[in-house]
Order: sequence, then C-alpha cells, then structure tokens
Amino acid sequence: MAVLDPIKPHILSARLIPNVHPDFAAQLGLHPDQRSLALVTCDIDDALYVSLDEATKMAEVEVIYAQSFYAGSNYASGPLSGEIIGILAGPDPAEARAGLNACIAYAEEEAWFYSANADNTQVFFPHTISRSGSYLSKAAGVPIGTPLAYLIAPPIEATFAIDAALKAAEVTLRVWWKPPSETNFSGALLSGTQSACRAACSAFQEAVLDVARAPQKF
Repeated sequence: MAVLDPIKPHILSARLIPNVHPDFAAQLGLHPDQRSLALVTCDIDDALYVSLDEATKMAEVEVIYAQSFYAGSNYASGPLSGEIIGILAGPDPAEARAGLNACIAYAEEEAWFYSANADNTQVFFPHTISRSGSYLSKAAGVPIGTPLAYLIAPPIEATFAIDAALKAAEVTLRVWWKPPSETNFSGALLSGTQSACRAACSAFQEAVLDVARAPQKF
C-alpha cells in the first residue's frame, strides 16, 4: 500500500427491466418513449455518478435516478447494495444494455479514487471529465459537452483543496457538496477548458496530499 494507490470501484449488481410496468414508470417520471431500465449498484458512489454520466454519451439513455446510501459501503444494507444505486432509462432493451455496458466499463477502467496516505484510509477523487453528458451537465448547470473537474475528498481535505483548485486554474465553481454528504465526504464540480480542469484536479490532489501529510499545519 502506498500514497496514490488506485482505489478501484466494484460493480456489485446490474440488471435490466426490458419493459417497465406503467405504475412504476409513472412513479419514476418516465417519458412515454422510456420503456426499459438498467439498474446498477457500486461500492463507490462518485465513481458511479461519473460512469452514469458517461453512459448518457454512449447510448440513448437518461439517468433517471441515482442516490448514495447513508454512511457508505461499510454500512451497506446488503451484499449487493454498496454505496449507491443508479437507474438508466432507455427506449428499448438494446439501448438500456448499451448504456449499462458503457457505465460499467467506465467505472472499471477510468473512475478511480486514489489513496492520500500509506494505509489507504484517506482517499480522494480528482477526476477530469473531458466533456459532460446530460446527467452532470444538468447537475452543474452547463451545456452538454462542457469539461468538468469532479473533486471529492473527506471534509477538511476537500474544503482546503477546493479553494486551492479554484486559485490554480481558470475554472468556475458550479456545485459545492457541503460536508457531510450521505457518505460523509465533500466535493465540488468545476467547469472550464479541459486544460484548466486538469490543472484544477492537479492542484486539488496536491492540496489533499498536503493535508494528509501535515493535518495541523497552520
């Protein structure tokens, strides 16, 4: 174990509903052409949020529900619960499956947390999104295709590091997730050019690592 070890998410469950019942569709607020659902759970919530957004770029799907569970995966309600559930809606099973496949692939290959200390008990997420999909664009209040820096860390690390990220690059704070989140973390969505978002992520990472090295440096 070492600083900057990747902390990779695990997809715990994934199922398709080819033709959702009208009563359930009404409760979910589906459009008439959204007849199929893809369901997925994961043990790291922010990894799945960005992966659900990726799915909207790769298939004709919409994220119609995504929610973190309280206290995190260490306190999950069951072995398949993890830290989050996400639901994609599409017009047919093929599109729902394509969206689910894209979501899972991105989570496993791209959406990783990293360790801030030697025993991997402090983790953070300095993730650059080159172009936003429909889900995170709506969350950030920006046009689809906007580059974003998706920044997550424990409360004091995130609070200190978000400020550092904003000062390091020409980026705009779009969302601040105040501490504590459902999983007792904090974070932000920043927008800018791809290079600015990457610079913001780098500054965020360095600030998180600085706090981890010297928690009471003032």
